[in-house]
Amino acid sequence: MRRELDWLRQAEKDLAHADISLEHRDFEWACFAAHQAAEKAAQSLLRFLGIDSWGHSVTFMLSEARKETELPDNLTELAKELDKHYIPTRYPDSHPEGAPMDYYTEKDARSAIGAAREVVSSVQDRLSAIGYPKTDARP
Repeated sequence: MRRELDWLRQAEKDLAHADISLEHRDFEWACFAAHQAAEKAAQSLLRFLGIDSWGHSVTFMLSEARKETELPDNLTELAKELDKHYIPTRYPDSHPEGAPMDYYTEKDARSAIGAAREVVSSVQDRLSAIGYPKTDARP
C-alpha cells in the first residue's frame, strides 16, 4: 500500500499547527511542529522513492532523497536549522536550567516555520512534477 500522500497531508497539518502555536505565542511548540512538518514531508518523499528510513533527522532524510532525485540546494541548510529543534523544544533537561518555553522566541518560531514551509513546498512540487495530485492544503 502506498502511503506517501498520507505522510504529506499530515506534514501540511503539522505546518498549520505550527502557525497556530505561533499565534498563541507557544514558540517552542511552533518550532517542534515545524520540524515535524518537514520530517513528515521528507518521509513522504522517501516513501515515494522506495527508500526505507527511520529516525528523525530531516537533514539525513533529504540527503538520502538527493541520491535519487533533484531537490533545491537550500534545503540542506533549512533541514539543519529544523533538526536543532527536535529535542530542546520539548525537554527541560536539554537546557542548563529553565524550560523550553524560556528559550524560544517569536523569531525562532517564524524562522522554523519558514524553513518547514520551504521543505514541504519542495516535496509537494517534486511529487506534483512526477504526476502525483496536489494535496488539499498547500501551506
